[in-house]
Amino acid sequence: QVHLVESGGGLVQAGGSLRLSCAASGRDFSSYAMGWFRQAPGKEREIVAAINWSGGWTYYADSVKGRFTISRDKTKNSLYLQMNSLKPEDTAVYYCAADLSLDHIMRVIPDYWGQGTQVTVSS
Repeated sequence: QVHLVESGGGLVQAGGSLRLSCAASGRDFSSYAMGWFRQAPGKEREIVAAINWSGGWTYYADSVKGRFTISRDKTKNSLYLQMNSLKPEDTAVYYCAADLSLDHIMRVIPDYWGQGTQVTVSS
């Protein structure tokens, strides 16, 4: 069984920070591309950030560029999203995901999804 479990979400004031974590279990994800996605009420799920298998390449949506940082710790089989300067429009359920194909991550069709963690940013 493969599981991705997000944590670190919560309620934060605008301008604040949160660090999301994604703990992977069931297999070694060190050779997988991974990503963070979010879905706000009434909106489609969108990619927030992605990282390749080595961690040497990253992608950020324009809406979060300069504010969010994706990283991974292969020794801990974990993925992180540092979110700074949070805005109310960042409010969403955030999901981590993994796939052997970076293309699948970018196309928002990864093989494995976490259950999501709620991030709420108040004005």
